[in-house]
Amino acid sequence: MISKLEVCIDSISGLEACIKGKADRIELCSSLECGGLTPSDELMKLASEANIPSRVMIRSKKGSFVYSPEDLNQMFDDIDKARSYNLDGVVFGATLLNGELDQVFLDELISHSYGFKKTLHRAVDTIPNTIEAVEVAINLGFDTILSSGGFQSAVEGLAVLKAMKKRASGRIEIMPGSGINLQNIVEILSDCDFAWLHSSCSILRQGNKITDTQTIKDIKNAINL
Repeated sequence: MISKLEVCIDSISGLEACIKGKADRIELCSSLECGGLTPSDELMKLASEANIPSRVMIRSKKGSFVYSPEDLNQMFDDIDKARSYNLDGVVFGATLLNGELDQVFLDELISHSYGFKKTLHRAVDTIPNTIEAVEVAINLGFDTILSSGGFQSAVEGLAVLKAMKKRASGRIEIMPGSGINLQNIVEILSDCDFAWLHSSCSILRQGNKITDTQTIKDIKNAINL
């Protein structure tokens, strides 16, 4: 199986790098340094004109994934904006104060996301039992879980990611993300066949992290070996 690459970006230059590097899918964000927030209208509009599927981060604030009714209304508005640009899907997650997934809140977001493909993001890595969350995500109606297996990086959480994939049994995609780069991509894929991988494909330039076209190409080449 040849895996596909989703690249998370938060800028127009990042979008251009994805187009030039031929990313398979884009996760549109703002503020990647905060883990990704809802992107600007401008970035959504430009992504809608690119010939690459894009999923839109729906996250109204940085910090925890515990949300208020006001946050829910804002996220509804953001989902509507993504729909107005005819984008491929949405990405979100929510937790309760006790650390479990907030299934009631997520069910509201899922219902509002009719017609979209849906990724449960790394809020899943903050809960006590990441593997059990696979069943919750399936029952809610997600098609993908982005996860590092509950660890800081996907390489550290690889055993959990494999267990999640086994539990999923083809019913939902488990997409490893966090810290995936050219140096560890072969290790991840040699240990388990994942259909999708998630990376920022970034390099440091003048003290800033930027999405890099060549890194996208190199990771795609490594995946296809």
